[in-house]
Amino acid sequence: MAVKIRLARRGRKKHPVYDIVVADSRSPRDGRFIEKLGQYNPHTTPASIYLKDERALYWMQVGAQPTDTTRKILSVKGVMLKKHLQIGVEKGAITQEQADAKFQSWVDAKATIREEKLAKLATGKESAKKAVLEAERKKKEEMIEAKKKAEAALIAEAEATEEAPAASEEETPAEEAPAAEAATEETASTEE
Repeated sequence: MAVKIRLARRGRKKHPVYDIVVADSRSPRDGRFIEKLGQYNPHTTPASIYLKDERALYWMQVGAQPTDTTRKILSVKGVMLKKHLQIGVEKGAITQEQADAKFQSWVDAKATIREEKLAKLATGKESAKKAVLEAERKKKEEMIEAKKKAEAALIAEAEATEEAPAASEEETPAEEAPAAEAATEETASTEE
C-alpha cells in the first residue's frame, strides 16, 4: 500500500480550506484517510498552517511520500529539514545535540524573517490606507474650491444682470421703433 501525505479539500465554494492528511494513494482526494496531520488555509495573509510536526516526521520516516504542495508546506514548517538532520544522526555524521542546535538556529532565523515580512505587510496596509485618505481629502478640497468658484461666478453673473436691465431699457425703444416701422410696412403691403 502506497501512503501519501496530501491535501484534502473542504470549505465552501470558491473559498477552500485544506486538511493535511495521510492517506492511501488509491483513495479519493476527499475520501478516506489514515490520519489528519493539520490544516492549511491559503486565504489568510500570510497563509496559515497548523501542523502536527512530530506525527508528520514519523510518517515521513516510515515512508509516506508527500505531494508537491505538501512537500513545500512541510519544508516551510521545518519537517523536511528535521528529517534530513535525523538521517544524519542515524548515519553517525552528526550528534543529536548538533542536529537540535542546527534546527533551532534555522527556526530562529525563520522567525525573524517572518516577523519582518509581517511588519512589512502591516506598514504596507497602513501606507495604503493613508494614501487613500489623502486622495479623498484632496478630492474634497477640490470639490469645495469648485463650489466656491461656481458661487462666485453666479454672484458675478447676478450683479451683471442687475446692471444689464437698466442699460437694456434705454436701448429697447430704439429697437422697437424699427420693428414697428417694419410692421406698418408689412400691413401696408398686404392691403395693396
